[in-house]
Amino acid sequence: MVDRSQFDDLHLETLAVRAAVPPSQYGENSEALYLTSGYVQPSAEASARRFAGEEDGYTYGRSGNPTVSSFEMRLAALEGSEACLATSSGMSSVMLMLFSLLKSGDHVVYSQSMFGSTIKLIGSEFARFGVESTTVPQTDLAAWKAAIRPNTKILFAETPTNPLTEVCDIAALADLAHNAGALLAVDNCFATPILQRPIAMGADIVMHSGTKYLDGQGRVMAGALCATDKMVREKFLPVMKNGGMVLSPFNAWVVLKGLETLDIRMRAQSARAHEMALWLQSHPAVARVHYPGLESHPQYALSMQQMSGMGGAVLSFDLKAGDPQTARARAFHVLDSLKTLSLCTNLGDTKTLLTHPASTSHGKLSEDQRQAAGITQGLIRMAVGLEHVADMQADLARGLETL
Repeated sequence: MVDRSQFDDLHLETLAVRAAVPPSQYGENSEALYLTSGYVQPSAEASARRFAGEEDGYTYGRSGNPTVSSFEMRLAALEGSEACLATSSGMSSVMLMLFSLLKSGDHVVYSQSMFGSTIKLIGSEFARFGVESTTVPQTDLAAWKAAIRPNTKILFAETPTNPLTEVCDIAALADLAHNAGALLAVDNCFATPILQRPIAMGADIVMHSGTKYLDGQGRVMAGALCATDKMVREKFLPVMKNGGMVLSPFNAWVVLKGLETLDIRMRAQSARAHEMALWLQSHPAVARVHYPGLESHPQYALSMQQMSGMGGAVLSFDLKAGDPQTARARAFHVLDSLKTLSLCTNLGDTKTLLTHPASTSHGKLSEDQRQAAGITQGLIRMAVGLEHVADMQADLARGLETL
């Protein structure tokens, strides 16, 4: 067992480059990549104890790996959680959480503005197994409270949301959940622990798509759940061992190294996103810009309080149009006019990525669900990277000024 107390007094920037399992006997400075699916045991007796959970030690790739452990330690240190369990993707972490904590007849309350796949997973897939759910407006605390039932087990929020960047009051939702005997889970993908640490605000579980900002360069898929050591060991890990949604050592190593630059990337990309939001807000072809760092954002004050005074690196904007068909055509024109920036459904990359949510991330939803979530045909999401702001503006202007 690694002594984590050595990290207690370190700052986030230091934790992002130092929190890891100890080096091997070779003394490597960069964390090692352990590509192995199995582990040689010192004895049959030790093997039996390890498989029984009576002794620390690695047994099989589905149960743990030193490189994966380093990633888990580092992210737990950044989030301020007791423990972390890595998964193969962001959505697999959501599935692992739900499988581990829910049974038929249980109830989940979640935001209607969440990522489209999360909405489908809870509202459609888990509904087939008798899990009940209610969606509520992200920012309406009274609606969250009214939706809670005696069988409610989890309140699940994503803040800021994808793609409209709606922000919820994490501390207030934590109070609601705990007063009802439920847990609060928060998707912290957009803000990352550099801007926002939900556990310090009362959340019980923080989930991540490591595919996004934790990796930072769009290279691999990864996910994670941060929670108490007891919850990870007794709830998540048994399901992981049997379900097998494990993170590969290589992907873990890539994201582990990505975390080392998370602080400087988030600050630099957030600054560029703020500049782009101001520019888009003044453009005559743009009807509205959704960005927590703008004073026009409905939750601006809360955003600044929760997100360390920054708005994050993702924004979205609605184009002016008279009807949905025209709006869709105008959005496609802007996206098809790009020459420098990328038309790509991912986010969190050092490259700026733009996408049309209504036909991609939220394309699997019904029109009623999209309307409830505020996803219009003229909406474009922009995950701002590290290009020069003037180059981003010039590339977008090519389409915006020829509408």
